Formats: sequence, C-alpha cells, structure tokens
Amino acid sequence: MTPTIAVLLIITFLLSTVGLLLLIWSIATNQFSQSQAAARTIFTPGEEGHSEDPALKSDQPFLGENKEQHEAVTARWIADHSSKTAVLTWLTSAIIWLLIGSVYGLFSSIKMHYPEFLADSQWWTFGRIRPMHLNAVTYGWASMAGIGVVLFLIPRLFKTPLFGAKYAISGAVLWNVGMLLGLGAINLGLSDGQEWLEFPWQIDTLFVVAGGLCAVPLLITCAKRKVQHLYVSSWYFLAALVWFPFLFLIANAPYLFPGASGATVNWWFAHNVLGLWVTPLGIGIAYYMIPKILGRPIVSYKLSLLGFWALALFYSQVGIHHLIGGPIPTWLVTLSIVHSVMMSIPVITVAINHHGTMWGHFSRLKDSPTLRFVWIGALMYTFTSLQGSMEALRSVNVITHFTHYTVAHAHLGMYAFLSFILFGAVYFIMPRLTDWEWPWRSMITLHFWLVFIGILIYFVSLTTAGWLQGVALLDAKTPFLEIVQMTIPYLQGRSVGGGMMALGHVVFAVHFFAMLKRRGIVKNEPTLFRVNTKEASL
Repeated sequence: MTPTIAVLLIITFLLSTVGLLLLIWSIATNQFSQSQAAARTIFTPGEEGHSEDPALKSDQPFLGENKEQHEAVTARWIADHSSKTAVLTWLTSAIIWLLIGSVYGLFSSIKMHYPEFLADSQWWTFGRIRPMHLNAVTYGWASMAGIGVVLFLIPRLFKTPLFGAKYAISGAVLWNVGMLLGLGAINLGLSDGQEWLEFPWQIDTLFVVAGGLCAVPLLITCAKRKVQHLYVSSWYFLAALVWFPFLFLIANAPYLFPGASGATVNWWFAHNVLGLWVTPLGIGIAYYMIPKILGRPIVSYKLSLLGFWALALFYSQVGIHHLIGGPIPTWLVTLSIVHSVMMSIPVITVAINHHGTMWGHFSRLKDSPTLRFVWIGALMYTFTSLQGSMEALRSVNVITHFTHYTVAHAHLGMYAFLSFILFGAVYFIMPRLTDWEWPWRSMITLHFWLVFIGILIYFVSLTTAGWLQGVALLDAKTPFLEIVQMTIPYLQGRSVGGGMMALGHVVFAVHFFAMLKRRGIVKNEPTLFRVNTKEASL
C-alpha cells in the first residue's frame, strides 16, 4: 500500500466517522422522526397549495389570510433582503466569469477542429485556454452562483435573517482575487498541471479561506434558526460548504503526492468536487425550488434524507474509476467501481422525489421559467448520474476512456444539470431582491432555447464521436490519424452547440444587468413564458 492510498483511506475513514456522528446526532434530535410533516417546513403558515412563482402582483397572490400568516410572509421578505448585498455580489461575479469562461470554452472547441485558429499567439494556445475555461466555469460561474443561491436560501430555510453577511462578502472578494490570479497564472504558463487543480497552490489558499468565510454565515444562521427541523436542502448546503475547503486543501497540498500517486489524489478530488461540492448545491436548490413553485411538498421526505446519507457515504471513492488500467492497485479501482454503481441508490431516491413531486403538474413547465430550468436540470442529474455509474464498469470504460465521450458526460453534469438549476434559481431570486420583474419575457425564452438546443447538439455530437472513437482505438489496424479525421464533423457540431450556449449566456447576462438597473416595463404579474399579463410602459 502506497502512502497516497493510505492517506486517502484515512481521509475516507475520517469523513465516514464524521458522517456517522452527524447521523447519530440527527437521530437523537428527531431529524428523521418528523416524517412527511417535515417536508412542509419550507412553507409559511397557510402557503401550501399556493405557488410562490409570482414575485410581485398576480391574480391570486398569497399574502396571508390572517395576522399570523401575513406576519410570516412579511418576515420572509425581511429575511430575503437581509442577504441582498451578499447574494448580488456572488451572483454578479458568477455571471461575469460565465461570460469569460464561455469565450475560452468556445475558442478551445474551435481549436479542436481548426488548430490554426489563433495559433500564432502563445496566450491563446489550447494548453492554456482550455484549463482557463474549465476553472472559469467551475470555480467562477458554478461555484460562485451556487454560493450566491445558498446565501439567499439560508434565511428562508432557517426562517431568520442572514447573520454574518459581511463574511460572505469578504469571501466573494477573496474568491474573485483568486480567480484573477489563478487564470492569469495559467495564461502565463504557470500551472500545477493537474486537471481541476491547475491553479498554483499558493493561490489556492485564497479559495480555502474564501470557502471557509462562506460557511460562517451558514453556521451562525443555523445556530440562530427559528425552526427545529433542518429541511433536507439545509443538509446538502451544510455538507457542501463544509466539505469544499477540506477537499480543496487536501488536494492542493504541495509536494505530498508526486508522480502516479498525484494522479490518484487528482481524480479523488476531481470527482469529489463534483459529488461533494456542486452536486449537493444543485440537489439542495432543486429540493427547495420544485415544491415551492408547485405549492406542494416532496412526495417522500424520509427518502430524501436517505438519499443525502447515501451520497455522503458512497461518493468519496468514485473518482478512482478514471484510472482503470493505470499504475494503481486493482483492488482500489474495484472499490471505486463498486462505489460508482452504489451511487444509483441516492440518484434513484432523488429522482423519485424530484420527478414524483412534478407528477401531474408538468403543465406548469409551459409557464414558469424557474420550474422549467430547474426540473430539466434535475432530470439531467438523474440521467448523467446513471450514465456515470454505467461508464465506471470496465466493459464500458474500455471503450469510453480517453475519448470525447467522457467530455460529453462531464458537460451533461456540470452544465445540463447544475447550470440549468442555477439559471432557474437566478430567475426566482432576482425579482425578490430587487422588487422588480424581469424586463423581457422574450429574452428568457431565447435564453432557454439557445442553451437547451446548444447542450443537446453538444452532447449528442461528442457522445457519438467518443463511442466511435473508442471502438476504433481498440482496433490496432486503424491508423490514429484516420480516427482523428473521423471525429472532425462531430467536433464541428460541438462548436455549433457551444456557440449557441455562449450566445445564450450573453442574452442571460444582458437581461441580468438590465434587471439590476430596473430597466424595462412595469408589470402587474410575474414574467412567465406565456403572455398573460397587462403591461404598461414606464
């Protein structure tokens, strides 16, 4: 057993021990015993049965039918605005990084089938702009937007104003400084050379501190909460904001994991940052948004808690399946494969709740921007997770490994799952923080179809190319150049899909900043996909 494997096993043991202690605490404090009644804690008194999709006036706004209910709605408005500065700081930063990451992503995609594109500039070589894209969208867009949404939902979940907002704002400043320095270092050719861990370790300390600062408001507000039971979204958010600094610090520790052992830690982290950081953020947001917009609780609350604990227990060793055939012990790879297959348990429990709650209410997808984005994101979580469990099997991995298939799978998770949920959450949050409605419904529609069709083209193109590429690579008689040439049409399709997604991000950003400036027209109903409101010009 190598020291690296020993360290990973120790870390896993410690995580499992902490998880066990939390499980014991949750049982001791009756977190499991409240059954389906606990699913209703996200609603104010009397709100169940009413959709919260409208942000301003509508035909049937729920303002409370008595003094207690009215006071609860008012308290929620106060709680929402307690996080306003922190949330807008994180979301605005996230959208700027989304635009930057989109440019680098589109250019790196074009270089895959047109390598002469910007080939004369060292600043635009594929080896630099591709990791800049990865880090900009992962740590800049997805992480910062996720934290922003969590900061908004924390007061709602705990039914109290946000405490410690200044820590979150300070964390945003440090995070942005880290992004600027990290991307600048990569562009100068200064990289740690490991995927998902390209930023120099000296810069990584900023993210550890910033992540820790973001956890402070969550923990303080949790301690001052006015609810006894922690709704399942709270569990996911608490876990994510506590896990991230720990994972990031271990993976970026300098000089501890050289050579092949470094690859083991690299993929241990790369999958954990997906499964124990961004996945809890996305699932937790969906667990809140779907029932709130439908006005009905999730179908099985106990199943939601089972899904959370299954994720915590099974995900820690999933990433090692990326090293099948590599210079690491076979038993460790087998352990990872088993964990990957076992991940079907939390995936199925989440799917039952998300899609079961939607059952009989799919017509709302025609109206609600938030619901359409969030539910499609939840659907893609189900699909990409089951696909990932299948991809970990040796019989499938031998074909898909080192091919475009893996890239398609990664984008299905990070984009079709997480980004769609984040888009929907932003459409939900902004009217409540600005007391203003989205100016133009046509821009929401355009944004949706650009990113939806774009990711569909992207995924189908790369999945097809990757499978054909993997089968061809197993034939020793097929020349490698012939395989490369075979994939070029599919790579061109990838650029078409990526271009549509990038254009959708521009539309989304323009609309977001117009919202901040309160541009557009006055409305007496929320901005939905279908036109059913009377609008008057300013």
